[in-house]
Parts: sequence; C-alpha cells; structure tokens
Amino acid sequence: MKDVTPDGHHHPRTLPWTGPIAQKTRRGSGPGADDGVHGRTASFCQFRHHPAQLLERGERCIQKCSDAGVSKCAAPCPPSGVSYHGATALKDAVKFTRHWLDIGGSDIEHADHDGSASAPEVYRYFSMILDEIPDTALHIAHFHETKRVASASTLAALQAGICHFECTLGGLGGQPANFLDDRPIKGTGDYYYDDPRYVGLVCLEDTLVQIDEMGIEHGYDVDRILWLGRQMERTVGHRLRSEAIINGRTLTEGHMEYARPGLAKLKEKLGEAPDQKFPE
Repeated sequence: MKDVTPDGHHHPRTLPWTGPIAQKTRRGSGPGADDGVHGRTASFCQFRHHPAQLLERGERCIQKCSDAGVSKCAAPCPPSGVSYHGATALKDAVKFTRHWLDIGGSDIEHADHDGSASAPEVYRYFSMILDEIPDTALHIAHFHETKRVASASTLAALQAGICHFECTLGGLGGQPANFLDDRPIKGTGDYYYDDPRYVGLVCLEDTLVQIDEMGIEHGYDVDRILWLGRQMERTVGHRLRSEAIINGRTLTEGHMEYARPGLAKLKEKLGEAPDQKFPE
C-alpha cells in the first residue's frame, strides 16, 4: 500500500488485483482504493483462459474502475517473465504495454516477479519501451530480489531513463501478503517460490541508500526511512532483508570508533602532524 509521500501528504491507495479480476474489480473499486494493480501479464501460461478473453476482461475491468474513479495499472513481467513459463519475449511485452494503454490503462508496472532479470536485459528492455512510449510517467520498474542482483537492475533501469520504482520496507510483499486499508486481506494461494523467504520486492531502505549515494534527488528523509525499517523488524518480530538498516549510510568522515587506539599519541611523539600521511 502506498499511503504517504515523503513530505507527509496522502498518497493514493493501491489495491493489487491478482485473482479473479471481475470479482476483484467489483470489490476493489469502492471507497478506499484510488489505484488498482492488475496482475495480467504477457505470459498467458499463468491463466486458464484464452489470451483474447483475458484482454477483453481487462478492458471491462478498466471501464468499471474508470466509472468508480479508480486508475488501473497492469504488470506485463517483461524483463524476466514468470517461472511458470520462462522469459517473456521483449517485443511481446512492448506490444502488451501499448495495448494496455490503448484500452485505457493508466500506467504499466514492468515487473521482474521472480528476480531472474539481468542488468543488460533490463537496460535493453526499458530502452526499447521508452523508444516506443517515451512518457516516463507511464512506466514503473518492479524488481524482486532472489539473487542479490536487483540493485544492478535498478541502476540499469535508471540509465535507460526510468524514474519510478516500487520497493517495500524490509523486502516484504508477495501474493499471500496483500493489504487493503491497513488490514491484511486474503492472498491468491500458493506462491511460485519453493522457499517462502524469497517473496518480496527490493528493500526500500537499501534502494534509497543506493539512489542517495549516487547523488540522485529523491525527496525522502533517508535516516527516517532507515528508522522505519528497524521499526518494521520490531513489528514483524524477526529479521527482514535490509542490509542498510544495520550498516547504515556511507560516512565520509569514516568510523573513528574503530580507529587504532594510541595512534594520535604516537604521531605526536614522532613529531608528525595529526593529518600527516607520509613521513617527511
């Protein structure tokens, strides 16, 4: 759920639709949701219906959401695909993206749902997408972390021109962990990972530290986000996946608490200046 912007203002609530879409649309397009994420991918092996039926249903749901004042996002899973089927052809995902926007979709969540994308694939894909549909406001990058390479995918997407990314505190998330109006709701059944520890998005804390230390403006209070990450671990009751909440930001002044004890007195004894690095 995305609730609050960095300056504390309300952010539209996002409701993920990953189950039967007509039923979910009726339930989700009432009060409390401003944006719906429609889990309709370009890999049709996930679903029990013909592709034409799925696209037709998606168009009906977009209309229902539009009538209720709810915007509708879709996830074509292009940089990797999903593990039911394997990698989605990049050209098919581009075609899916354009079709979704043509039938009234608000934007596209370009999702690496199983964390299998490589940085070169990500760069090629988003370069292709932005050549075809250059409005960056329509595109959101969504990377899962399963091989500790998602930070490279984030950098590749940035270099291609993407500026909207989805992250979660502690790397939480996944199909069985949906929330609506701050309350947990039923998920969509079994996940497609054998190990339940690998279900979430990239960590907001770690991604934000990465972006910040690259000198990119983002509008967030990094220290506050790191504090929230530590509070999230306390709330959940066990260790989550952020490294930055433990190791913190890079300190340009160094970690003087680990400096060699007695070095200052030794330098003084040798007649050296405190900041002298080489003997004269």
